[in-house]
Amino acid sequence: MEKEIILVGDKVLIEPGQGDSVTDYGLYLPQTVKDKEKVQSGKIVRSGPGYPIFDPSSFEDEPWAVSRQRTKYFPLQVKTGDFCLFLRDSGVEVEFEKKKYYVIPHSAILLLIRSKIPSEIPSL
Repeated sequence: MEKEIILVGDKVLIEPGQGDSVTDYGLYLPQTVKDKEKVQSGKIVRSGPGYPIFDPSSFEDEPWAVSRQRTKYFPLQVKTGDFCLFLRDSGVEVEFEKKKYYVIPHSAILLLIRSKIPSEIPSL
């Protein structure tokens, strides 16, 4: 039976980095920052749908009636594959299929590093 992690709201699933002082992206993390400030680096594996948007006009006079309107979400800034720095204490460490991850709120992410894909390939 195949299992899947489904994140709720603004939650983000992060695979933690190896703890090196220099990341693959050239970002230097001093030991004092990693220990004292509880800052961790990692890779975004998955994210929730975002912040739910509630439209007051969508509430009906009969609250027990089945709603036909789907929930809308304000999307998160993170994308799968982004490298990030996050506040480790704001999240929860979990293990899934023998791998360690952190589940954190979107607001605990300090910065993102994303590989740029050129919009247009230069001609030769």
